Amino acid sequence: QVGLVESGGGLVQPGGSLRLSCAASGFTFSRSGMSWYRQAPGKERELVAAISSVDGSTNYRDSVKGRFTISRDNTKNMVYLQMNSLKPEDTAVYYCKAVRLTPAAVYWGQGTQVTVSS
Repeated sequence: QVGLVESGGGLVQPGGSLRLSCAASGFTFSRSGMSWYRQAPGKERELVAAISSVDGSTNYRDSVKGRFTISRDNTKNMVYLQMNSLKPEDTAVYYCKAVRLTPAAVYWGQGTQVTVSS
């Protein structure tokens, strides 16, 4: 059974750090592109960061460049999002997403809440 389970969210003060984790199961993780999205109240879900299954290359939305780092561990079927220098505008539910190429499939986790507030 396919599953993506996020963890690591919580309440943090501005300038603080959090590390999100996503545990994958039930599909070939090493051959799947992985990404983190977020959705704030009243806003659309947006891509935060992505990491390739082919060469490990990464890309980030402009607002998090230099503050967030996405990484993956194919031996543990895990993907991570290290978030530093957090800002109130980073407050959102963060989702893990997997994209499998063959056969094509997209999987989402249930999300983890991140709240940045003093």
